[in-house]
Amino acid sequence: MSHSSKLQTAELDWELVDGIEVPISKQFGDVYFSKDNGLLETRHVFLNGNDLSERLSQLKDFEYFCVGETGFGTGLNILTLWQLWQQIRPDNHSHLHAISVEKFPLSKADLIRALNVWPELKPLADKLIQQYPLPIAGCHRLSFPEERFSIDLWLGDAQDIFPSIPKTQSVNAWFLDGFAPSCNPDMWQENVLNHIVRLSDYGTTFASFSVAGVLKRGLKQHGIQISRPRGFGHKREMLKAIWLAPTETETTDSNAIGSDQISLEEIPNKTQRKIAIIGAGIAGLTTGLAFAQRGHQVTIYEQNEPLSGASGNPLALLNPKLCPIEQAHEHLMTLSWQQALKFYSSFKAFRSIQVHQLALKNADELLGLAEQYPEDVLSIHATDEITLQSEFPSLNLHHAGAVSPHQLRDEILKHPNIQLVIAQISAVKEMNSHTELWQDQQLIATADDVIVCCAKQSAELFEDYPVLKPIRGQVSWVENVEQPLALDEAYSYGGYCMQLNPSQLILGASFYPNRDDAEVLAEDHVHNYELIHSVFPDYAEKLPSVEKWQGRASVRAQSLDYFPLVGKMKNHKQTYTFAGLGSKGFLFAPLCSEVLAALVLGELCPIPQTLLNKLSPERFQKKVKAKKPYYSG
Repeated sequence: MSHSSKLQTAELDWELVDGIEVPISKQFGDVYFSKDNGLLETRHVFLNGNDLSERLSQLKDFEYFCVGETGFGTGLNILTLWQLWQQIRPDNHSHLHAISVEKFPLSKADLIRALNVWPELKPLADKLIQQYPLPIAGCHRLSFPEERFSIDLWLGDAQDIFPSIPKTQSVNAWFLDGFAPSCNPDMWQENVLNHIVRLSDYGTTFASFSVAGVLKRGLKQHGIQISRPRGFGHKREMLKAIWLAPTETETTDSNAIGSDQISLEEIPNKTQRKIAIIGAGIAGLTTGLAFAQRGHQVTIYEQNEPLSGASGNPLALLNPKLCPIEQAHEHLMTLSWQQALKFYSSFKAFRSIQVHQLALKNADELLGLAEQYPEDVLSIHATDEITLQSEFPSLNLHHAGAVSPHQLRDEILKHPNIQLVIAQISAVKEMNSHTELWQDQQLIATADDVIVCCAKQSAELFEDYPVLKPIRGQVSWVENVEQPLALDEAYSYGGYCMQLNPSQLILGASFYPNRDDAEVLAEDHVHNYELIHSVFPDYAEKLPSVEKWQGRASVRAQSLDYFPLVGKMKNHKQTYTFAGLGSKGFLFAPLCSEVLAALVLGELCPIPQTLLNKLSPERFQKKVKAKKPYYSG
């Protein structure tokens, strides 16, 4: 994000108007909402201007409707939209999704203060505030499955963001908001408008309080029809527009901008889908939940038992290696970390912790991150400021967590739309209208879409599967009643340690590439002991001897470029894969599951196109010309 690497939060002045505190942007010298009545103005301009009462109330079962917005601000427009959705949504599985862009996000404290103005929105404002993201550039998905509503809040400069949003679905209605063109000309540049149109399609509508020439000209040049009905309050007019398909007799290049128009055959029918997921590790479980929460019927097939592979350790630590802040908007681990914390915190299996990341090498680089990230995310601790004394300074990550995999599994499998079947799928065959799942020579089920989440064994179900290399890893746990750590802290030092429970320490993990043996070995316990001893010798020497340690070994699968495989395989119509998560499965899975659901169901994706390309399994599938078959004999 060339010119907006580190986000600035909005700087506000507050003006009292008729007893109401109105926030004013210092950056732009403009109000966030109308001094007349911002709520009524939003309803008049954006909801009525896009005919949303009528359109949303008529959504069919499983239909997806997307509203795009050019300036999130205080969130007033999105909350007003959400309130309307609560009042008129049909009693079916339709889903409303909003995408919004903001270059100068309000701090959480300012957001709370600004939204206090609207008591009637308070129940929704509270839910929004609970999930409101840290001011870090990139896409932040806020999900409210019980409301059938979600928001993608893209933080950063509109000129960088709109070109980066993949068109995995088109936007149905636009709120062209943001400060007036005279105050904020960047928002209304041709580049931004071109990409707003790229993300749209015939039938998309647009509404704005602004009737500035730059906006009218920008829309008209794409063949979008404009009208100017009466504005709100003292404003004489507003803008209302619709992109109509050209008639057959007309020749027009209005569609030139949509060079990546979605082929309508690719968008699935808006009906309940039968989703088959093969593999019940963390990839399969989170993916299953993503579809189940949208109302689809999910069957997870597992040959042994859930979490029998690398996801089945007694405790998983969410411990991201954060990137320099200017890369945060497209750095998979940094984006996944934020999504994972939101996702897991709704489960009893989650415990919030802080991680002390020891600066063993490139110390300046690691410790320097504390200056770059928002306050309260990172801090630096000297060697004597942490419970476990060490010669190394540490970076303290305040927002982290631990997940109990088996408890999480049980919570996810309770979902009424998820069924678990113990079976070994030996073949997946795509037919014209469905996909068949075979066990040995027997057809055992059919599905609309199949997602293969079997780590290294995924290759057995495809002809041309990318190489995943095995990595053996063993964790150890041991009684440490004499010197337990706090339950809300963990240490990371090439290995890691934290309390498994009040009386046991869990530590790990060994890391042996190109090995696929999974027995618990004494030598790996020794390895884990030596790791902790190298940084905390005094503490390690007081632990019980290694003979008393218990452990679990498993094999992780890692792609050759360290990115997971997420998406459709080339030459497949209904079969997808999600594998190659390496040792970061619990961190990557929540975000990657949302990406997969978007790709399968035709929704907008919560990551930029550059990252979507890096995750695509097709990146490894070489485009080779088919050779003529050679027959001998």
